[in-house]
Amino acid sequence: MSDVKNNNESDLRKGLEGVIAAETKIGYVNGTEGKLFYGGYEIQTLAEQSNYEEVSYLLLHGKLPDRNEYEKYCKALKEKATISKNVEKIIEEMAGKVHPMSILRTAVSYLSVEDKRESESALDAQKEMGESLIAKMPTIVAAIQRADQGKDIIKPDPDLNYATNFYHMALGKNPDPIESKIMDTALIVHADHGMNASTFSAMVTISTMADMYSAITSAISTLKGPLHGGANERALKMLQSMGSPENVEKKLSEMHENGERVMGFGHRVYKVYDPRAKILKKFAEYFGDRRKDKLFATAMKTEELMINKYGERGIFPNVDFYSGIIYDSLGFSTDLFTPIFAVARISGWVARSLEYASNNRLFRPKANYIGDRGPLKYVAIQDRE
Repeated sequence: MSDVKNNNESDLRKGLEGVIAAETKIGYVNGTEGKLFYGGYEIQTLAEQSNYEEVSYLLLHGKLPDRNEYEKYCKALKEKATISKNVEKIIEEMAGKVHPMSILRTAVSYLSVEDKRESESALDAQKEMGESLIAKMPTIVAAIQRADQGKDIIKPDPDLNYATNFYHMALGKNPDPIESKIMDTALIVHADHGMNASTFSAMVTISTMADMYSAITSAISTLKGPLHGGANERALKMLQSMGSPENVEKKLSEMHENGERVMGFGHRVYKVYDPRAKILKKFAEYFGDRRKDKLFATAMKTEELMINKYGERGIFPNVDFYSGIIYDSLGFSTDLFTPIFAVARISGWVARSLEYASNNRLFRPKANYIGDRGPLKYVAIQDRE
């Protein structure tokens, strides 16, 4: 049923907020009730009982895999996980000179040079590119961490699963079982999240019948912006600057008076507690018991004051508030937090790009012209004041 108001050229929706631009079966965010679903499965269920490979398959195929499908998909990811010497060289040459997100954007764009089907827009070619990107993303991001630290790049280990392999390649050691579960869960909860900016960017690019490498490069470029990716990095730095729970109230008061945003709180969609934050909070607490500092206690005090003192507008923690603590506790560099987001979100980006391309229509929104209607008289340059 058409909406006359939405079709009115004067009806401005800045940021396209509330505008429905696509249909999807991939995922659903219920911001009012604080629920997130992938293909009908609630995120808490997947976080507790599934793993990233299953979730990736679910997003791509609309169902959980059976045993044969699962093993075939895992095998394909492992076979395609290795990156070339040329990609490694690009990463090493850029390391330490620019932000890791810039390296990631360049490396992913270069992958198209090595793919003979890069210029093909057929859906089967796009699917192959997408699967290859899902496989290679953790290898690239891990290589960026290693190169930034002046260490040798580690090849993928075919005996390890997706999350554990990423941890191994980035940090040069295998996680213990709890760390492995935490890494896997962190990737699951970030795998997809509606029509967020980077996902929309990928869909706009794929709608032009561009290749999947172009779509994912667009998504990475969008994620690089501080209003989308990077919030967990800034939330962690904020908590670290507070130092201890005793300093939180004074710091929050100062930030409130200065109109500063408290990072890791509030969400464009969720009006209640972010379900992903609930999942990650228990892992942050686990690391809080293991760490020697007061970081988690500071986070708890911040959450308490934000909800009870400043919560009249519905201010609750979002996923970024606790993910930064977790990544830091696992041993990742702070500026790698946003690239880790890409390791998780690559499945959602590819899935939604393929879904849109399967029933494609070029995105072409309108803009309200608010400039001079004219016609103005042209004045030669020598006669202009």
